[in-house]
Amino acid sequence: IKMAGNTSYTIVEYFGGDEGHRCGYCKNEKGNFSHGMWSHTMTVQDYQDLIDRGWRRSGKYVYKPTMDKTCCPQYAIRCHTLKFQPSKSHKKILKKMNKFISQGELPKEPHEGEPMDSVCEEAGPPSKPCRPEIVCNSSTNLQKEVAVCPTMTEVQNQAADTKPSSSEMVRKDPKPFQDDRTAPKPGAGADANRPPCRKAKELRKERRRQKEQMRLDADGVVSPPPPAPTQANQPKPLEDFITDSLTNSSSHCLEVRLVSVSFEDPEFMASYQQSAALFARYQMAVHGDDPSECSETQFRRFLCDSPLEAEYSVDGPTMGYGSFHQQYWLDGKIVAVGVIDILPTCVSSVYLYYHPDYASLSLGSYSALREIAFTRQLQKQSPKLSYYYLGFYIHSCPKMRYKGQYRPSDLLCPETFAWVPIEQCTPHLDHARYARFNQDPDAGDAHVLKDLGRALVLYKRGLMPYAVYSRKRRGCSDEEEVRQYASLVGQNCAERILLYRA
Repeated sequence: IKMAGNTSYTIVEYFGGDEGHRCGYCKNEKGNFSHGMWSHTMTVQDYQDLIDRGWRRSGKYVYKPTMDKTCCPQYAIRCHTLKFQPSKSHKKILKKMNKFISQGELPKEPHEGEPMDSVCEEAGPPSKPCRPEIVCNSSTNLQKEVAVCPTMTEVQNQAADTKPSSSEMVRKDPKPFQDDRTAPKPGAGADANRPPCRKAKELRKERRRQKEQMRLDADGVVSPPPPAPTQANQPKPLEDFITDSLTNSSSHCLEVRLVSVSFEDPEFMASYQQSAALFARYQMAVHGDDPSECSETQFRRFLCDSPLEAEYSVDGPTMGYGSFHQQYWLDGKIVAVGVIDILPTCVSSVYLYYHPDYASLSLGSYSALREIAFTRQLQKQSPKLSYYYLGFYIHSCPKMRYKGQYRPSDLLCPETFAWVPIEQCTPHLDHARYARFNQDPDAGDAHVLKDLGRALVLYKRGLMPYAVYSRKRRGCSDEEEVRQYASLVGQNCAERILLYRA
């Protein structure tokens, strides 16, 4: 089977996921279970489809928690950015940042309830698949194999605040209610037969409208529709809170730059060393990492190496799809970097690291709000790109519940892979760590594996359906492994993604 035109393919190696590893949330030494695969290259559409089935990437390693087995189930969460309205807490964070920029005052303490970690920071996949040896001999041979393969010459290797209910409200009057209260005296209180009192200004407007209507009726003119609500009645958009009170005379200058994660991009390379140094400083100060754990090699593998190739389309964003760094420059220096993937229907947040000296600015939440605003901006260019993916929501870990405050948001049902409003999901998670959110008993996985034989594999410098591959390798014993992989990625992805077979 030859590749035609400029067709791009995703190439992965599957590693299974039967062994337990240490959990980064509850610290259970063997409680974290996930399936993983190494992605040599991946199209943005394939990754979009995979994260809509509960997968996430860490560098080039793509993993999917075993939801009904792992100690801390991790549910994919997305925010509807076009309907998003900042909560009272979000507004305080934006005002705090604007006050710092305009007046130069750095808050002494973080915002109450603000997690110190970044908004999309994950405990991550098991450490074993992320070690250098994962790119083993088979991987090295694969790169050579693809390079010389005559049939593969065109593979690209490249939560609003809630009001208390009436039962929760406390009376100012300390006296208890009594059943023998006396009736009001005659003549006291409002007369129910009289209309409610109205302001003089409203009465004047009403009289003017009545006079105008009488004049139009007399002239036989069809009355115009009622005026649309004024802008003053509309809630203040997120973008206005971000730019509120900022002037040219501000004490500081904050600039957000978007750079493509590419070692061939001059802008990315110009800031690479500064960005890598900031990553190391953040990891050591916030997470207590040893210097060897946050070296430039680790930085590159974790936050620069991406399987996503840059892609462009007529109806897509001007910067294209792929992996990017959103750099926050304060007075000419990088103080924070948000790592994001721009995909066909969403902006997916990967990681955030920042200068520890500015932790009191709540940069985790601030960057999430900026990324939501950025997604809304992209939606104007690409209408279907309207979601912001915050990574995983872990209800069993109270520290990670704050992601549910970016509403309206949905959680991904782990059985049907349907998105369900978070308000319908949390009651189930209050009773059990693992839950099916889709309450339709007849609903199932729309892309369930039906025909393993149609799954694509890359074998001996050629790609072929698994049915052909299994005939060539009579007596092969990998059917169970391939079936597990294909079930996890779904029928559609299994028919597009190339599964490498040694």
